Amino acid sequence: MIERPATGENAILVQIDFGAGDFAERLEEFRLLVSSAGAQALAVVSGKRKSPDPATYAGKGKVAEIGDMVRLHGADLVVFNHDLAPGQQRNLERELGVRIVDRSSLILDIFALRAKSYEGKLQVELAQLQHLATRLVRGWTHLERQKGGIGLRGPGEKQLETDRRLLGKRVSLLKDRLKQLERQRQVRRRSRVRGEVLAVSLVGYTNAGKSTLFNALTKAGAYAADQLFATLDTTSRRLFVQGAGQVVISDTVGFIRDLPHSLVAAFHATLEETAQADLLLHVVDSASPDRDQQMATVEAVLREIGAGSVRQVVVWNKIDATSAAPGVERDEYANIARVRVSARTGAGLALLRDALAEIALSRARQSEPEPA
Repeated sequence: MIERPATGENAILVQIDFGAGDFAERLEEFRLLVSSAGAQALAVVSGKRKSPDPATYAGKGKVAEIGDMVRLHGADLVVFNHDLAPGQQRNLERELGVRIVDRSSLILDIFALRAKSYEGKLQVELAQLQHLATRLVRGWTHLERQKGGIGLRGPGEKQLETDRRLLGKRVSLLKDRLKQLERQRQVRRRSRVRGEVLAVSLVGYTNAGKSTLFNALTKAGAYAADQLFATLDTTSRRLFVQGAGQVVISDTVGFIRDLPHSLVAAFHATLEETAQADLLLHVVDSASPDRDQQMATVEAVLREIGAGSVRQVVVWNKIDATSAAPGVERDEYANIARVRVSARTGAGLALLRDALAEIALSRARQSEPEPA
């Protein structure tokens, strides 16, 4: 069960069907996002449209229905599973009389809740301020209640009292600090390359089981929970692989469909670690009915951050929920393409270690100088 901070916020959820065909999966993920942010979903309002309404996104009739639900349940806020334009958000707040949170703001809020490291907090604040900058025309009045408001966590009191000019200064300062941290990371990366250590990054859709797999392989004790974005801060550990020696394995933030661009930009330095890896272990929740769409989302984000060409092995996780047997699948060139495991029970982990050893040894042979 997902642990929910006691914000006491009750939400009406809104999801409009534009005919994409994955409405049920998106709605279930939306419920998890709202719960992960610390709110209780009281009701869902849905409907079908060919395109968003320019003024209110949902249309006049649907907004009236949302208003009825807000009054019926005494809701604190309305959360849309869509990105809203600043004008649409203003119109909805004026019409409904409660706070409106769109999908990007919701995801940013969860990141603000989860960030623990200094760099992670800087990245989240940068993303939030860049997102808020597009809505400064509203002023800061909607941010007065700093404690316990979904879509409001992140920037502190100082930022809320500034104008656009000072906001720009804060953004520049955050970017400079993140660049310093990125330079430090590059120094560590060059040291690792000189040591010829295989660098492996775990990637995948959020809640696919990356941190559970990371802990099972490395005994690291990284935070793992059945919730979206349980991991934000990249954690790396050395792992001894029988027959191949040491490899460095990193647990990274999970991806999700329609990830806010401001978040991808702010987390560029962290995500660059993925692009610089020698091997990506693409962890897939094999028990999810939406797994094909989730895999496609991960592939799209990998291309966006410049990691589309890095070698991948798919880790078909959670086979304990599908009754599949542990195993290794190879492509037409006899290269390892997929390993079936259960990070929770440990089934197939020995096969995954063997796969890492095979890839590490193959890379070592390829890097050996040609005999004179």
